[in-house]
Amino acid sequence: MKKVKISNVLIFIFLLCLSFIFLIPIITVVANSFKDKFSISQTPFVLPNSNTFAGVENYIKGINDTGFISAFLWSLFITVGSVAVIVLLTAMTAWYITRVKKRFNSILYYLFVFSMIVPFQMVMFTMSKIANVLRLDNPFGLILIYLGFGAGLSVFIFSGFIKSIPLSLEEAAIIDGCSVLQTFWHVVFPILKPTAITVAILNTMWVWNDYLLPYLVIGSDYKTIPIAVQYLKGGYGSVDMGAMMAMLVLSIVPVVIFYLTCQKYIIKGVAAGAVKG
Repeated sequence: MKKVKISNVLIFIFLLCLSFIFLIPIITVVANSFKDKFSISQTPFVLPNSNTFAGVENYIKGINDTGFISAFLWSLFITVGSVAVIVLLTAMTAWYITRVKKRFNSILYYLFVFSMIVPFQMVMFTMSKIANVLRLDNPFGLILIYLGFGAGLSVFIFSGFIKSIPLSLEEAAIIDGCSVLQTFWHVVFPILKPTAITVAILNTMWVWNDYLLPYLVIGSDYKTIPIAVQYLKGGYGSVDMGAMMAMLVLSIVPVVIFYLTCQKYIIKGVAAGAVKG
């Protein structure tokens, strides 16, 4: 019993140290966001003091130079729209694939799984050209493109969880007079809540922080936060590190809050969706 307790303490200490190591980059960014740009270059790992403290000057300069408010709103619109579409449509798709036993559905399921292993770099130039031809090079079109890239993992997770739902629940709902859509919305989807939140968290972190896809599809016409931050680079590679650090802090705050609010569901949802069936 004593050995078990000692081992638990050692594991806790190890995980605590590991957590601190993971937090060092975030702490460094937050600390440097309140320092002047010269101090950031000279002493990047030292906390701000009376000589290096710049107050909120970096935040004001970064917001003005990048058009942060506009970029934040576009990022919010694209992220919320993409995640909502991905969660709703992939949940319905996974339910149909799982419940309707047809050969085509099996092939469709494996196509979704296969899409998870295709590197984005293989299709990015073709995708950007097709998006331009089909007039998808705007925020609404970008949401559809995110749906395509996010469907594989989402359908895989949802399908695994749906296999664990007793079919008798759906049959009882149909006997009581529910239509197919009513059965899904009133019986199946509420049960999918942990998995839906897991899918929402994973896709929110991906879409919110994504730089390459918005840059290729919509460019600077509708700047998202990752694209706006790049505009702090000056000529000959010069970078206003103070303003950049401040903008990085502002960009990670919303997704961190969202993750901390919903993180209790992520392990439960991933475990349920990955090991069933």
